[in-house]
Amino acid sequence: MLTHRYRHRVRYRECDPMGVVYHTHYLDHFEAARTEALREMGLAYTELEETGIIMPVIDLAVQYKGSARYDDLLEIKTTFVGGVPRVRVRIEYEVRRVGAPEVLVTGHVTLCFFSTARKRPIPAPPAVVEVFERALAAGVSPSDLSPLR
Repeated sequence: MLTHRYRHRVRYRECDPMGVVYHTHYLDHFEAARTEALREMGLAYTELEETGIIMPVIDLAVQYKGSARYDDLLEIKTTFVGGVPRVRVRIEYEVRRVGAPEVLVTGHVTLCFFSTARKRPIPAPPAVVEVFERALAAGVSPSDLSPLR
């Protein structure tokens, strides 16, 4: 498994009238965390899109266990599950305040590789397979590359 840690400071606009992070903003945090994890592995979404491949969400679940508030510094732990992706990739998330042991939110998302030209799911492109194989073989997680460790 490959794991990455991403930090996000809660902005005022992300909070509801009760002063807590509005529930749907966690989906944005998940997306930012996985995008940065892939970028640090050497795979930018924009590069995939330029080749006509997109990665739509096909499954998503979120469990809320606690509340984050304005100005909290959150750490989103992103774990790629299942090794080298084939047609789908599953990613699990845990959200905590930095330095705090309690988990505030957990979730997962499953994405598939989708050809915009063929309008159908396709196997993971060779560049994606290579990036995952290299990272798994080296035992390197994207967090090992991150300046936020």
